[in-house]
Parts: sequence; structure tokens; C-alpha cells
Amino acid sequence: MSNNPPPSGEGDHPKDGGGGQAHAPSSSPLHRFAVPLPLRGRIARRSFLAGLAAVPFAVDASRARADVPTEGRLVEHAQMASAFAQPRDVTVWLPPGYDDAPDRRYPVLYMHDGQNLFDGSRAAYGKEWGVDEHVARLSATGQIRTPIVVGIHNTPLRLREYIPANLIAALPDDMRADVQAIYGGEPLSDGYLRFIVRELKPFIDRTYRTSPGRVDTSIMGSSMGGLISLYALMRYPLTFGGAACVSTHWPIRIEQLSDPDALAAWRDRLTAAWTGVVRADLPPRGGHYLYFDRGDETLDAFYAEFQSRIDATIRGEGWTPDRFRSLVFPGAEHNEASWNQRLDVPLTFLLSPR
Repeated sequence: MSNNPPPSGEGDHPKDGGGGQAHAPSSSPLHRFAVPLPLRGRIARRSFLAGLAAVPFAVDASRARADVPTEGRLVEHAQMASAFAQPRDVTVWLPPGYDDAPDRRYPVLYMHDGQNLFDGSRAAYGKEWGVDEHVARLSATGQIRTPIVVGIHNTPLRLREYIPANLIAALPDDMRADVQAIYGGEPLSDGYLRFIVRELKPFIDRTYRTSPGRVDTSIMGSSMGGLISLYALMRYPLTFGGAACVSTHWPIRIEQLSDPDALAAWRDRLTAAWTGVVRADLPPRGGHYLYFDRGDETLDAFYAEFQSRIDATIRGEGWTPDRFRSLVFPGAEHNEASWNQRLDVPLTFLLSPR
């Protein structure tokens, strides 16, 4: 793909700076995150490990195949080249009726960890989101505007591509060094977003019948994909009109701490830095849609304090319930099966008929 300039009016958020692994470790680095002391007696070790195992890493592209989805059809774009990021596969889902309505244009939903969206046989853990089934059903009943869905596959650099550069830059020096040591180096998220905005989106808009404007362009992801979706909204508010951040992975601690005071101090410093970035870089209220959710089992059980402070920051900036939503799903875990079960909720929020 060529290095296309951003569409008119788009570009880096004026408040953000520019910027960017070794490959991500073969096993999840999250095994070094501390379990908050009050939770140790309430969460079984098996559940905790299940949450860690559910974090989606790159799947071997050689075994991926384009099975016909239950609804609509898939188009594969293998190993799309970029001037800003590593090559990666992109899977485009076209809704039922796309080929029968040549004059119709569609909003577009960009989703991270694209190999996990449509087909369990190619998903990293054998479980898919079932995006095609959910979108087709909601569209058929008039609950959402029917979108084209663009699934952006991850790479072995997933951690560095999905960790927001502005959040890492806001950390104190000692904390930043620790986080980057775990994630394998400096963030690559700015390059990843430039690939999406300057290369992938223009390609999608040329190739398919899209409605290319901001109000018809949304982005969604889970876990680390939630963080990069939030960053996309902050970094490119003229490109994305909405973001859905599912089970957003606000990192807790990267090394075990037995001292509860030390753990609390780490979390306070981390959350203070990140809420400051959200306050400074979030688009003005009234022009965008922002969705968060979390469960309360496995890895999601550790997000409550972080998410509640982020929520308070956003509400403090004047975001109202029609534009901002943050939900808790009791009993939900940190995995594709749980995200599949509640996918209707963020879809109807982002794509509601307006």
C-alpha cells in the first residue's frame, strides 16, 4: 500500500507528540502483574490463570483461512504492507445484501485482534466474538446502522502496538522504564494508528462502498485493544466518531509486591498519570461516543479501581450518558466467550440509528 496522506482535516492530535521489539515474549508477561491483596482470598488461582491465558496474542497466519461466515462474506487482504508498522493480515466483513445494493454506502467499524472476530478455527484460543452473527441480527431488526467491519490482525509486536504512547510518556521515569521492560521496548502505537488512519482507511474507502466521514467511522477492541481504541479516539478525533473499549486492560503492577502500601502507591501514581492524560487529550464533549465495560472475574476483577477513576475523569469533563457509557457485567470473564455474550451492547451504542 502506498503512503497516502491523511484525508483532509485529519492528522495527529495537536496535543500529542509523535513517536513510535523485540518480539513479545512467548508467554504472557502479565503473569508478573501483582494480585491486589484484598482480592487474593476471593479469586481462585485457576480463574486468575484463565484470565491471563485469555489475553489474545498473535495467531500463526499460516493456519488462518477464510471460512464463509454465518452471515455476509469475508474478504481477506493478506500481509498488507505499511510505511509505519509491520505487515499484517486484514479481514473485511461485508454484510448481507452488500452485493445487491450497488448504490448503498455503509459505516465502518475497525476492530483489533481481527483473527478472533469471525471464525473460531482461526482464533488464537479457539473462541470467536461472533461479530458477523451479532451485526447481521442487529441490522436485520433495525437496532443498528449496518456496518462494514474491518478486522485488523495483530502481530508479535501486539503489546507495543497497543499500549498508548501518550500514557507511557506521562509516567514517572522509573515506572516508564519498568513498563517498557515488560512490553519489550518503547511504544509502537503511533505507527500502528498511522497505518490505520493514513493507509488502511483510505484503502478501505477506495475499495468498498463506505461512508467515510467521522460520524460513520468507529473503532473497537478488548483488553489492550481497549487501550488502543481509546488512544485512537484521542489521537485522531477527526477520523473516529466513536470508540468501544471492552475489558480495558489498565495495567496494575508488573512485579509482585508483598507490601500493600507499596502496591497502593504504584497504583496511585499510575492512575494519576493516566487520568491526567485522558483529561488533557480526550476530545471535547458532545461530538463523539465512548464506551467502556468490564466483567468482575479473572483478569477483569482487577480493573474496578482503575476504571472507576477513569470514568470519574471523563464525567468530570462533562460527558453525558448519551455519549459516554461504562458498564459492569457481573460474572463475566476476560475472554472471547464473555465478549461474544455482551457484544450487542457496544454495537448498539456505537451504531445506533441516528
